[in-house]
Parts: sequence; C-alpha cells; structure tokens
Amino acid sequence: MERALSIIPTPSSLDDPQVRSELERLHAAARGDVFRMLGRLPSLARSFLGRDAPAPAVLSSRMKDLYIPLSPAQGRFLYLVARSLSARRIVEFGTSFGVSTIYAAAAARDNGNGRVIGSELEPGKHEQALANLEAAGLAGHAEVRLGDALQTLRDLAPPIDLVLLDGWKELYLPMIELLAPKLRPGAVVLADNVRTFKRSLAPYLAYVQSGRSGFQSVTVPFPSGFEFSVRT
Repeated sequence: MERALSIIPTPSSLDDPQVRSELERLHAAARGDVFRMLGRLPSLARSFLGRDAPAPAVLSSRMKDLYIPLSPAQGRFLYLVARSLSARRIVEFGTSFGVSTIYAAAAARDNGNGRVIGSELEPGKHEQALANLEAAGLAGHAEVRLGDALQTLRDLAPPIDLVLLDGWKELYLPMIELLAPKLRPGAVVLADNVRTFKRSLAPYLAYVQSGRSGFQSVTVPFPSGFEFSVRT
C-alpha cells in the first residue's frame, strides 16, 4: 500500500507581522490620496483624458506626495500570481512608495531568495520606498533604481518571470517592447489601470491582445482594470 505524501505548508510572508503591519500602515496612508488630489485635479485633467499630457518628470513632481498604489486585493493577486509562477526575477515599472514592491518582494522571498527590480522617477518617493521596504523586512529582496525606467531597466538580464506595469501610462507600450525579449515563455505581465486610462492605454491593449505580439491577454475585472498577459 502506497504511503500518502505529506505536504507541510510553508507560511506566507504576507502573514509575517512585520510585512502585514507595514502594508496596513501604507494602505491607510494612501487613503488620503483622495484629499491630496482635489487641489490639483485641473492640472491633471489633461493627463487623465489622455490629451497633451505633461512629460513624466513633470507629472512625477506634481504627484510626489501621492501613493496611487495597487489596492490590497490587487496586491494579494500580484503575490499569488508570483507564487504560482515560482517567480524569482520580478520587474516593476512605477514603484512609487513601494506598496506593490512589498507584495512582490514577499513573493520573491517565499519563492526562494528571489528579487524584485523596480524603478522610480521621483527622488523623494525612491528614498521613501527604500525605507518602507526596510521597515517591512524585505529590503534584501528588492532593488529600486532611480531614474527613467526606459534607461534604468534597459540592462536587465533574462530570464524575467513577472512584470508589473504601474507607472506613466504612455510608457507601458515602450516598456513592454523593451522587456518582452527578456521574458521567459510563460512569464506574466500585469498592467494596472487599463479601464481607468482606457484612451491612454489603447495602444498597449492593442499590442498585447492582438495575438501577433507573442502574448495572450485578458482583462481581470478589478475596478481599475488589471490586464493579465502571458508570454507564449
């Protein structure tokens, strides 16, 4: 008679009190974005409408105090996708204050000494993201590069297991074109805000959904729209 295989579950880093406490703090702080946004809506309206948007550096400066993070549900989804892929090389475009980076780094740690490489254009956010990762106990599993992601992420070596796109929307298409050759077969690209910024992200969606770019893609129905694309 065959013996039953005993599988001992390993704890998730999302249940680590240090990680959980830091995520709860950051999500609570991010709820203030609604009030911080009110005074600058006129100057940002053109960006939201996808018309004559200011340069990313200008937008980054205007939004230097805004968290604009993934929701807790999206963060957990990111973590679960990374775990299901056993992702050890995760790339993030648009780190901001590092909320999504913490979810990704938690998965990278649980997958066995993996690493997240992110990029952030705004110096103040970059500095704070590093501090937040340290507070979560995950600094050893993440690197955040300061500057233009089209430059800071250009030298990444393959293979990449997972990409999160959550920066300036007009750069999603250039970013995926830059990173696609370095994605392993079966790698996943998650792109946030495809419903919120439908006009700005139409070229990106056309690219990943065309069936001719090496991706199969579907929009996951989170409120902001989360595009889930698999490298074929």
